Amino acid sequence: MAGVVRAGSWERRERTDVLRFTLELARPVHQVWPVVATPAGLRGWLADADPLEARLGGAVTLRWLNAGDGGRATVAEGTVTAWDLEHVAEYTVAGHGRIRFHLAPAGATDGTVLRFTNEVACADEPDRLSRLAGWHQHLEHLAEALEGRPRDRSASTPDRYRELYAAYEAPGGRQS
Repeated sequence: MAGVVRAGSWERRERTDVLRFTLELARPVHQVWPVVATPAGLRGWLADADPLEARLGGAVTLRWLNAGDGGRATVAEGTVTAWDLEHVAEYTVAGHGRIRFHLAPAGATDGTVLRFTNEVACADEPDRLSRLAGWHQHLEHLAEALEGRPRDRSASTPDRYRELYAAYEAPGGRQS
């Protein structure tokens, strides 16, 4: 198995919600980096990224692979707001706020610890739960993509999302 997605957590900072996830991945940083920081890598699990100017201040447009309300894919334009080769890729995009991937070697295992953060203004509790469940599911797709199983859009069903949403909605608000 390529990785384990730990339950997401969140905290409120003024008008912004900070959603956090940690993934323990059985791949070295140099194999994980392209999956979160290149158009080809992102396409395998999250979004078509065109353009993605791989530099601080570069333009980025993410076209989500899953359809949103009304069957349309979300398109989010923005800027690369942090870029440290093989360590940090951060995109700030309309509607999704700041999306940050921080990669670090996982000790002697030759693996990677990926810390994912999304800073976004959630409209309400259902919006926050939806984002937690959605990011959790996307990060599961990332782990699968690292195993050579890129996301098959035609095989996606909403069942896993609903399961995650219910788990985050349950007392304690976390999924393991």
